Amino acid sequence: MKGGKSKADSRKADSKEIRLAVKKTTKEKQSAKDPNKPKRPASAFFVFMEDFRKQYKEKHPTNKSVAAVCKAGGDKWKSMDEEEKAPYIATAEKRKKEYQGKMDVYNRKLSGDGDDESDKSKSDVNDDEGSGEEEEDDD
Repeated sequence: MKGGKSKADSRKADSKEIRLAVKKTTKEKQSAKDPNKPKRPASAFFVFMEDFRKQYKEKHPTNKSVAAVCKAGGDKWKSMDEEEKAPYIATAEKRKKEYQGKMDVYNRKLSGDGDDESDKSKSDVNDDEGSGEEEEDDD
């Protein structure tokens, strides 16, 4: 068939349109992030980098290069043994547990199982109710 479109060509065009439509809806879903969702905790390396950046800035106050700081931090992290990394790993684990608790509360609120009250325990909420004052929620 000269000059005409075959059935295979039209099917390819149709499938391409469908894929583009699916991609568009996926991006729309990703862009609609919930601002109330807790942020993921930092890994042990990033906990280390928080301290390392402060130390590096004290030793090299004129250095403005982010890449230099990251490279030096990565090199130092690689050279550290498990004993030196242990405090950072422990801090990261602690933050991860806190995050899990916050996510449990967040997921309960999303599913509707949790109360619409604040994150306070029920005894704290009940104590506040007796005072006659209502707290305003900043959310």
